[in-house]
Amino acid sequence: MNENREKNLRTFIVDVIRWNFRGSIAFQLFRLVLIGCMALGIYAYSHQAKYGLAVTGMNDIVSWGFYISNFTFLVGVAAAAVMLIMPAYVFHDPNFHRVVIIGEGVAVGALVMCLSFIMVDLGGPLQAWHLIPVIGIFNFPSSILAWDVLVLNGYLLLNSLVPAYILYCHYKGRKADERKYRPFVFLSIFWAFSIHMVTAFLYQGLPARPFWNNPLLGPRFLASAFAAGPALIALILAVVHTATPYKIDRSVFNKLRLIIVISAIINLIMLFSEIFKEFYFPTHHSISAMYLFFGMDGHNSLVPWIWTSVCVNLAATLVLAFNPGKNNPKVLLPACGFLFVAIWMEKGIGLIVPGLIPSPLGEVVDYLPTWVELSVTLGIFALGITVVTWLVRTALIIEDRYGK
Repeated sequence: MNENREKNLRTFIVDVIRWNFRGSIAFQLFRLVLIGCMALGIYAYSHQAKYGLAVTGMNDIVSWGFYISNFTFLVGVAAAAVMLIMPAYVFHDPNFHRVVIIGEGVAVGALVMCLSFIMVDLGGPLQAWHLIPVIGIFNFPSSILAWDVLVLNGYLLLNSLVPAYILYCHYKGRKADERKYRPFVFLSIFWAFSIHMVTAFLYQGLPARPFWNNPLLGPRFLASAFAAGPALIALILAVVHTATPYKIDRSVFNKLRLIIVISAIINLIMLFSEIFKEFYFPTHHSISAMYLFFGMDGHNSLVPWIWTSVCVNLAATLVLAFNPGKNNPKVLLPACGFLFVAIWMEKGIGLIVPGLIPSPLGEVVDYLPTWVELSVTLGIFALGITVVTWLVRTALIIEDRYGK
């Protein structure tokens, strides 16, 4: 019995690898580009591991930069899979049930990137020993960072094992036993909220950083996540719909648009509420916001960045809300793309760097990522895209061939 199971599992793994090494010439070229980007990232990281974080643009004042900015944003992308899980498993929407496994694949790819950004931000690989319980100094449960490590790895485990079990059952020609996986599905719903709230608490719990020490930060993290994440998933579903035989019902896109619009509007309301608080009656706690939106002492590198983000965010939200093309993909999909990029700009560098400026001594510096940070980031994004394409391609083949 055990030998047969091991043989079946080996056959499943071999088929998954075989499927993902096949494809059109364009698809294989795309894979080669991703491999090239990962190779560049590995080279840049080897340079960083040799010389330390001194080769990055970070310094004594800005100690969190491009790596942590992308980590913070991608945690929200990972959490957004719950926006497909809830309609599929709580409200029993059959159309969402067909695409929920794609959303979980996106979540796994985003989590792989999140954990990779944490690793590279440590400086060198040996520092990772401190993250391992018993071996390192984990400081659990007093450290919020320790909680973040647990919730991220737990959510990765949930979003990996549940789809793997379902796909393996369909591959074997049988229906997955809901009694075995449904409790973990509902657990992942609550876990999705926890990964983003714990990340928000990392910043929100620092009273010496008034730009982050804001009770709206946690809810804003969720609102922006549930706008940007489904926007990305809508783009991926559009690619799947047009480039594969696996067709997505139009109602899925319409419902995703409503989710995106509601979340984006809530995010904008909270953003304008924070802006009002900072600038209606400025105090010394408003200095970080002034640096971000208007610059300070000639340091204004983030000013065009944040104003572009706010304007694009507002324009994309209005397009999605008023729906001028009457659900025309040529109008809605670019709006989803622009909204995704705008939230990445605002929630990444626009959130992290101003929270560290000025320093406790009033020093103001400009931060720009170096070629090392940009190359490592490009490599990590290529890794995440590779993971997503492998998982989504496997899921589509199994569901198309065996899951009917």
